[in-house]
Amino acid sequence: MSLMTIHDLMRILRECAGAGADIETGGEILDLRFDDLGYDSLALLETLSRIEHDYGTRLPEEFVEHARTPRALLATVNETLVRAG
Repeated sequence: MSLMTIHDLMRILRECAGAGADIETGGEILDLRFDDLGYDSLALLETLSRIEHDYGTRLPEEFVEHARTPRALLATVNETLVRAG
């Protein structure tokens, strides 16, 4: 399984929550908070569920509280994928 990219994450967020469709997927959004990008905790829960399904991994539910930026979410997802590798 390949690692998740910011483009993958933004695609999944858009498919799950629809918000933020006009946001570019460049590095400038990596450190913006999800709520500043237009995504609430429900959108993140749906996104995490989709990531688990698509990437065949399990992420802790409490992670939503700590994954406040795309960079934080990507780091944890990719770390989980590498460990499962």
